[in-house]
Amino acid sequence: MERILAKDIGQHEGREVELKGWVDVRRDHGKLIFIDLRDRSGIAQVVFLPNDKELRSLADTIRPEWVVSVRGTVGRRPEGMINEKIPSGAHEVAAVGLEIITQTKTPPFDLQGDGHDIGEEVRMKYRYLDLRRSRMQGNVRMRAKINQYIRNFFSSRDFVEVETPYISKSTPEGARDYLVPSRVYEGKFYALPQSPQQYKQLLMVAGFERYFQIVRCFRDEDTRGDRQPEFTQLDVEMSFPTQDEILGLIEELYIGMVKDLYPEKHITQTPFPRIPYKEAMEKYNSDKPDLRKDKDDPNELAFAFIVDFPAFEWKETEKRWDAVHHPFTQPAVSSAADFKEKFEKDPGAILAKQYDLALNGYEIAGGSIRIHDPELLAAVFEAMGNKPEDVRAKFGHMLEAFSYGVPPHGGIASGLDRAVAILQNEPNIREVIAFAKTGDGRDLMMDSPSDVADEQLKELHIKIDKKEK
Repeated sequence: MERILAKDIGQHEGREVELKGWVDVRRDHGKLIFIDLRDRSGIAQVVFLPNDKELRSLADTIRPEWVVSVRGTVGRRPEGMINEKIPSGAHEVAAVGLEIITQTKTPPFDLQGDGHDIGEEVRMKYRYLDLRRSRMQGNVRMRAKINQYIRNFFSSRDFVEVETPYISKSTPEGARDYLVPSRVYEGKFYALPQSPQQYKQLLMVAGFERYFQIVRCFRDEDTRGDRQPEFTQLDVEMSFPTQDEILGLIEELYIGMVKDLYPEKHITQTPFPRIPYKEAMEKYNSDKPDLRKDKDDPNELAFAFIVDFPAFEWKETEKRWDAVHHPFTQPAVSSAADFKEKFEKDPGAILAKQYDLALNGYEIAGGSIRIHDPELLAAVFEAMGNKPEDVRAKFGHMLEAFSYGVPPHGGIASGLDRAVAILQNEPNIREVIAFAKTGDGRDLMMDSPSDVADEQLKELHIKIDKKEK
């Protein structure tokens, strides 16, 4: 007999069917035993009648979260017992057969409810159980729909999805790299990418013109509550674009996504307002202002572009100027000579062709028009305190590539973890990441980071310098 899904039992009224899944709830009503059987589609009610004593006796042993297979005949529920809240709520299955596939220990916490009242650390440790609850299932499944929407959106507009490497070269781009030691090349290291920034620009040199990717990025940052060591972003790059074209594209994406996937939500203002950085700071004291008219309305979405950022900011601890966005961002200058003159006069006054997208008080995307003049790019790196020989050592491949005919290009990256969390009305990004880490970067389920064997370290030519306690 072919298995059917719980949500579809109403399509099989009067027929014998087979269901497989987890026991969500068990209810003993004297002569009758009811279970709610849960599978990937939802819930189906199963009733065990008193006429088959052996079957009823077996049903009496089952407990929540056991995995079972049930055979039975689909019928309509009695009047007054219909559950309008679930697709299968007008029907139930009268069991004629039961197989207990696997039993379970008592779970460490209740899997009913939304789980917000349970300590996050225990939820993280037993994440595979936490993911069974309907809220978490909904978050993960909706995230998959968002990914599919994004792929369809960009593919239909002649963008090419390209996977870029996960192990590359360590380069100074703002955050600290995760390093990957090479076993073959003693003393040398790969790095996990902070973003595909250089690769997507090189794809523009390669002539693809329109690229996108849903990509993992890695940053070895200090502990921050709503950050993860690895995160996911939508990465987009275009050749020959204007800033308006890029902002218009990402605006069209989010308006369409909300309309198709979140019809219950409404956007405060379209087109999205565009606010200069200086005005945002003076008026809202934030470069990611919350422009909702009613901040208690979870279905209100207030998008806004922040534009005209300063290109550079002073790093007091390092006593140097650094890029506000990243060093590949085009400053508002006409040439390398113009840049040097303006930087010499007042670095903080130089604006950048940079833009962010804010949503309900959070930054969910950021991008820029890129520097495509190798002379200007080298000048920016040097202005940030890099010696010419260091620039050549760390970014020589980019400067070399740009000498072979590079088009003007620019793009944007949208942090999907934060965007999905807001759309799903979740308080933090860990609620929309299937296997999230704690705020301090630990994976409690896998117990990582962890020690490794001395043999592995020896193969990698690494010695651990342990601090004395």
